[in-house]
Amino acid sequence: MAVDRERVAALVRELLGAIGEDPDRPGLRQTPTRVADSWAEFFSGVNQDAGEPLRHTISVSRGPAPDTLPSGAVMLRDIAFRSMCEHHLLPFRGRAHVAYLPGEEVVGLGALPRVIDILAARPQVQERLGEQVADAIDSALDARGVLVVLDATHECVTMRGGRQLDASTVTIAARGVYTDPAARSELVALIGARA
Repeated sequence: MAVDRERVAALVRELLGAIGEDPDRPGLRQTPTRVADSWAEFFSGVNQDAGEPLRHTISVSRGPAPDTLPSGAVMLRDIAFRSMCEHHLLPFRGRAHVAYLPGEEVVGLGALPRVIDILAARPQVQERLGEQVADAIDSALDARGVLVVLDATHECVTMRGGRQLDASTVTIAARGVYTDPAARSELVALIGARA
C-alpha cells in the first residue's frame, strides 16, 4: 500500500495545531502537503520486495566473461543512504559498504544500492537495516559470504538529547565465511583504504 498522502496531510495539519501553531498562516499553508509528499518518498520501500533487484543474476562460469572468474570478494563502498528512525521519526544517513564472496552467480553492481534504497525507505533502525541487506543478498545469491557495514549519523543523537554533532554509529552484519572476524578483517581494512 502506498502512503496515503491525504491522510498524512490532514494529520500534519492537526499536529501543527497541537504544537500551538496556526496551520493557516502563510508559511504553513502548504506544509501538510509538502510533508505528505516527502513521506511518500521517505517511506516508498514499505511493502516493496528488496530481493527484486537481485533477481537477475549472471553466471560466473557461463556468463559474458567466463575467462575472468572472481577469486575474491566483490565490494561496493560508499553507497550513500538515508532512512527514518522508527523511534523518533527523525532521519539518519550515512554510507553503506557491501561485499560478498561469489559462488556461481553474481549481480550487476547497481543492484546492491537499489536493495539498500528499498530497505532504507521504511521506518527503520540501523541495526536491522544492515541485517536485512545481508539477508537479501545471502538469500538471492549463492554467495559464500556477505558483509554489510553501515556508518551513519542519527539526528536523534545530533539534534536532541546529548546533541553529539560528530557522533556516528557503525554496524556490521555478516553471513557465511564473514561471520569469522579474521575472514572479514581484509574487507574491513579495504573500507577505510583509499588509493
